[in-house]
Amino acid sequence: MLVLLQAVLGFDNLLYISIESKRVPVERQAYVRRLGIALAIILRIVLLFVLVQAIQYFQDPFLKLDYQGVIKISANVHSFIVLFGGAFIIYTAVKEIFHMLAVDDLAHSDGATRSVASAIIWIVAMNLIFSFDSILSAMALTEVFWVMATAIVISGVMMIWLSDHVAEFLNKNRMYEVLGLFILFIVGILLVSEGGHLAHLALFGFPIEPMAKSTFYFVIFVLVLVDLVQGRYQRKLTMQKTRSVETTSS
Repeated sequence: MLVLLQAVLGFDNLLYISIESKRVPVERQAYVRRLGIALAIILRIVLLFVLVQAIQYFQDPFLKLDYQGVIKISANVHSFIVLFGGAFIIYTAVKEIFHMLAVDDLAHSDGATRSVASAIIWIVAMNLIFSFDSILSAMALTEVFWVMATAIVISGVMMIWLSDHVAEFLNKNRMYEVLGLFILFIVGILLVSEGGHLAHLALFGFPIEPMAKSTFYFVIFVLVLVDLVQGRYQRKLTMQKTRSVETTSS
């Protein structure tokens, strides 16, 4: 059960890893993905140990602000990390989408823009941000440390294996990159809303409500469905246009 939980909650992480690894030279991308996830597994176990021993310190607020009804917040470490992580994921997704629209040659748009060390650091950092919810969910199911640690290791090995397949699929099917980026964008919104709720964030008197997981998965389902239907319809239009040109020329 814990392994399944870790795997399900780690899917969005795979999308980020695939996107981040594309910023290094092609021959180093697999290395970046595998080492980044391996280091993240170790740090996840460390984080698990810290949370088990000092969960209260992560729940105590360290930032309180109430500015004349404009903004109100009472953030702890957990909520701050989730909020920051969600905002960064939204920024990454939007940046990549605009990059895809701006470049003239998509075939040569994936040049190395980040060093191997930098990419690994970002993969590890974002992996830890994604880890908070999965670790806290695991702690709600069991209090046995070695059981949770084993689930983290198994799910991490699965992620190492799946990361190459996800990256390879996106490289071979570039049309699904946009879908992946918008899924990542929705993940960012989910994290921001959840982090804002945990931080008791209110803007102009309106409290931030977390996005329900059912809503999140429904939105993802609709995105995938629209993309599949649009793809098939586009292929039909292309075939029809090709036949029309052939008929006219003959």
